[in-house]
Amino acid sequence: MRFEGSQDYVTTPDLMLAVNAAIKLQRPLLIKGEPGTGKTMLAEQVADALGVPLLQWHIKSTTKAQQGLYEYDAVSRLRDSQLGEDRVKDIANYILKGVLWQAFDAETPTVVLIDEIDKADIEFPNDLLRELDRMEFHVYETRETVRARHRPIVFITSNNEKELPDAFLRRCFFHYIRFPDRDTMQRIVDVHFPGLKRDLLREALEVFFGLRDVPGLKKKPSTSELIDWLKLLVAEDIPPEALRAKDQKAVVPPLAGALLKNEQDLHLFERLVFMARSNR
Repeated sequence: MRFEGSQDYVTTPDLMLAVNAAIKLQRPLLIKGEPGTGKTMLAEQVADALGVPLLQWHIKSTTKAQQGLYEYDAVSRLRDSQLGEDRVKDIANYILKGVLWQAFDAETPTVVLIDEIDKADIEFPNDLLRELDRMEFHVYETRETVRARHRPIVFITSNNEKELPDAFLRRCFFHYIRFPDRDTMQRIVDVHFPGLKRDLLREALEVFFGLRDVPGLKKKPSTSELIDWLKLLVAEDIPPEALRAKDQKAVVPPLAGALLKNEQDLHLFERLVFMARSNR
């Protein structure tokens, strides 16, 4: 298998190289980058381009590694035993397959997305080392060993909320998605808005990258937020000249709530604009 890109996802050469390197090495691809840079979407697009199923495991703070393998539903078995159900005789009826078991069991290769692994407990990555290495695990309740029919292509995303263990990092191929430059960003926008007027796009990108350059922002606007903002600009038929903020009272761009997501950043931007006009 080889990933050659997708019409619906702008893939830089280094990102495409990283995907194919992970496939060749048969190691998980650990992807980091700012929120909103398309880490999750990459797995979706690779699965679509390769024509294989995608299995997604979205991690929460309470997620345990065992859940990716299987869970034993003891509560349901107890309830069924009280009701006299025949199915209680077979414990396998109460084994719930996790995402990794589904991938190991699949008749064709799959893409597995372990999304935002840094949200989980620090021990979570280490608890998956053996299974991701050997592509097998043991089910103690049924005394069976599950082995992968085909090694899945594993994508693991992280927003850098916490450090991942060295032992886990050694088993991954790592890639950091850098924030797109203006040319790459224009290509991304063209995928989502192929008929967007050039003057509106030019002014919107000027505002967007100007916001990202503001020092001290708590949260810089991301690619996904730019797409949302452009969608609103088009829907409300905002003209390009409205983004240039020539009106002395216009301190923030229209519909800025799609870009600035907290009051501290909004107030900071207002102060900087006011100071810039006072110095004219």
